[in-house]
Order: sequence, then structure tokens, then C-alpha cells
Amino acid sequence: MAPRVLVSDELSETAVQIFRDRGVEVDFEPQLGKDKDRLLEVIGKYDGLAIRSATKVTEKIIEGAKNLKVVGRAGIGVDNVDIPAASRRGIIVMNTPFGNSITTAEHAIALMFAVARQLPAADTSTQAGKWEKSKFMGVEITGKTLGVIGAGNIGSIVCARAIGLKMHVIAYDPFLSKERAEEMGVTKVELEELFAQADFITLHVPMTDKTRGILNKEALAKTKPGVRIINCARGGLVDEAALAEAIKSGHVAGAAFDVFEVEPAKESPLFGLPNVVCTPHLGASTTEAQENVALQVAEQMSDYLVKGAVSNAINMPSITAEEAPILKPFIRLADVLGAFVGQVTDEPIKEIEILYDGVTANMNTRALTSAVLAGLIRPQVADVNMVSAPIMIKEKGIVLSEVKRDKTGVFDGYIKLTVTTESMTRSIAGTVFSDGKPRFIQIKGINLDADVGSHMIYITNTDVPGMIGFIGTTLGAAGVNIANFQLGRDKQGGDAIALLYVDGEVEDGVLEQLTAHQAIRQAKLLTFNID
Repeated sequence: MAPRVLVSDELSETAVQIFRDRGVEVDFEPQLGKDKDRLLEVIGKYDGLAIRSATKVTEKIIEGAKNLKVVGRAGIGVDNVDIPAASRRGIIVMNTPFGNSITTAEHAIALMFAVARQLPAADTSTQAGKWEKSKFMGVEITGKTLGVIGAGNIGSIVCARAIGLKMHVIAYDPFLSKERAEEMGVTKVELEELFAQADFITLHVPMTDKTRGILNKEALAKTKPGVRIINCARGGLVDEAALAEAIKSGHVAGAAFDVFEVEPAKESPLFGLPNVVCTPHLGASTTEAQENVALQVAEQMSDYLVKGAVSNAINMPSITAEEAPILKPFIRLADVLGAFVGQVTDEPIKEIEILYDGVTANMNTRALTSAVLAGLIRPQVADVNMVSAPIMIKEKGIVLSEVKRDKTGVFDGYIKLTVTTESMTRSIAGTVFSDGKPRFIQIKGINLDADVGSHMIYITNTDVPGMIGFIGTTLGAAGVNIANFQLGRDKQGGDAIALLYVDGEVEDGVLEQLTAHQAIRQAKLLTFNID
């Protein structure tokens, strides 16, 4: 059955057609997002939901979305999506961070010009029949220092445009390397240096606990007298009340804002102040940008629903369309390794270590780790998936670590999972052969080579003669057919394991007959999803 998507906000017909062309059934109801009750009634029928800003994907909507796998936001901001609730339900949330980067950067530059030359006020005055040349004295852009807070997708474009305007550009961004700054032609500085040097400050960072109020009263006091401030990023990055006081005192010469602490902004401390330019969140409002993000979200959602490719996800590692077929068998392997440990571990897990050896170390290990965790938790939480599993592990306070290393053994690459509880440590390793099927290659440090089947009996015992005959006879008498039988031991007379791939379910009574043998400590039926 083809996946089904609901488009509940305005998207272009071209974007809607992308879904259809890629084998996705689509219902285009652009006004539905404004009717939360109606949306709740119908959302359970859909695999995907494509939105803009009008649709509010609340926890209640998510609870009713029994089949929903992905929410795609045509735009950058996902404030209208309850991401924690979506993650707990295993729903991927995507946005389109690049579709309106140029448009937003250009708006920031336009606002910088507007506040430098007091253009809106001069226009209003002139159209009112006044001729107040001396009142609207401005400043040149050329030769001035622009301080860019946040040099990511949009900030880097602003830097490039400003350099073209012959400005000196300094940038504060904790993730900006010295090499990247040199490549961009900007000077990397600390925040207080930026405050002290910049004639104009423009913000291009997301709203986080660390960036909220990054320009507060104390920070504004450290800025260069006569500075002009532009914000096209997020409301709340600048303390509007503190900025208003700084403008009134003359310390700040002007400001241009496209975003506000409360939107729609019906009132603000900035309104009515001299040389303050305000626009109604127009950063992404160009014909080109709106079309770009619509097309992008349709492509991303279709790629995920049809091919399993994940891009620009807020709560899930990205998997490109090219790597998806290569990664798929290793994701299946990662899942069964987790599922094995999850089914044989009864105590609470304290630590998890995942080792990637050889070729697996160069793969998308974030996705592989998510698959391991999903398999590990599934025996306790049936509907867990790669989105929700990392959230659950974090909530449980389990310590998670990844180790990557070059090839060390006979296999081109393998994955090894080790978990630690209060009283024990358990490990299992596996690989994928050329047939694309997962194989167990080591359990509890004991080497073996076992196909992974839907139903497997795992036996731990002391190495004694006659074990193969006893297990085979017992299962045969119970009508259990063995497809594959693998044994391993650490030394003669030491710890041994048996792993049997059987054709179907095995009754508890048969397992009890096995554990009746004095050398067998455990016999457990394990099930795996290997489709």
C-alpha cells in the first residue's frame, strides 16, 4: 500500500505533485491546519503530515496520529510542533533549513541599509509633504564593522554580502573554526570583543537556553556607542525592553527587527521609537523562498516514506538516499544485536558501549546506534523505534558510549554491543556478509558463526560431552525442526553456548526439559524481526 500524506497548510501545486510523482498518495487540504478538531479526527489515517506555520502539531494531535511516521515543516522554525511528544512516539520531524537562507540573509542586509539611512521614516515624512533633509542624516555602510552573531547557513551568507559591501566583518560562533573563518574572510572573535568593536550587530542563531537574551541589558551596556542592531533570527534573542531604554538614552543609534518576543507583535517597547524599523517576520517571505521550501519538504518526506532516506530531521540522524541501501543491512544487524541483549538481560542496564570496527566505523554510526538502542528496548516497549529509543535511553540515565577503530580481525567490519548491569557485563558482536544477512560472530567473548533467524534458542552451559545429542534429541522429540545449530566454548570443560535457528515457536515445556540437564544453565527462546 502506498504511503499517504496530508498537506494541511498552503503548499504549491508543484510541491503536491512531487508527492504523487514519487508514489505517495496525497490529500491537499490547505485550510485544515487551522481547524484543530477536524485535524484530530482525520490525522490517524496518514503516514505523513506536511505543514507550514498555521498547523499546530500538539501532543493531543500526536496522540491521535496512530500511523504517523513523519512531520515535514516547509521552513526553518518548528515552534509549532511538539518535538518531545513526536520523538516519544517515534515520529520524525523534518524542516527545510536551506530553502530560505538567501532570502533571510538579504532581508537582514536590507534592514541594515534601512536603519543606516532611516529610510522608512524618511519615506513617511516625504509622502506627508515634508522635506526634512537635515532630520534624516544617515551613516555609510562602507568601512564599518559588522558583528555577526552566528555564522551558520544564514549568517555566512550575510558575511559574504557584507564583505561585498566593503565592510569589515567579525563573527562570534562557538562552532566556527579558525580555518573556516579565514575561508569566509571574517575575523573570529569572542562575544565581548564583538560588542566592543561592531558598528552594526546582526543575529543569526537559533533560540536555545544559551542564546535566549544574548543581548540583554548587561550585554547592551558593553556595546559600542552608536551601534545599530538587526534581528531577523528569533524573537527573544534581544531583550526588547532593555534595547528600548538603550535607544532612548542614545547609546544605541537604531534597530531593525523582523522578529519579536511575542508574535503576532501587536505591541512592543520598540514601537514608536526613533530610527527603529519593524517588519512582520518577512525573513522568508519571497516567492522564491516559499516555493523552495515547499518543494524541499515534499522531496524529503517522499524520500523517507518511499526509500527510507532521512534528511534535515530535528530528532533523527540523517540517512541520505545514496547510503540508505548500503546502510540498511547494517541497521538490521544493529537492531538484532540490541534485540538479543534486550531479551536475555533482566536487570536494569547502567552502561551501553557500542564498538564499530573496520568499515562500520566509517558509516553513519548515529543511525546505527539508534537502531541498536531500538532493538535493545523493544522487548520492554513494543512500539519503540530509531527516533524514540535514544530519548528513552537518555531519560533512563543510562551511560552511552561509541568506540570506532580500524579493522582488527578477519572481518571487514563488525559491530559489538556491550551492556553493563549492577551484577554483570554482557556482549555480542555481529557482521553482515555479502548476502546482506546479519550474522552473530561472538557472544560473551566466545566466537561462533550463526545465521540470524526469526526464532532462535539460546543455551548457556558447561562444556561436557553429549550436549549436541541431548539438545537435538530433546527438540526432535518435541517436533522442533532445527535449521541451523552453532556451538562455541571458551575452553575445554569451560563455558559454552549453543545458538539454534529453529522453524517456529517453542513451548516453555520444551525449554524446561533442556534446562533439566545439569550442565545447562539457561535455555531461552529469542525472536528477531529480520524482514
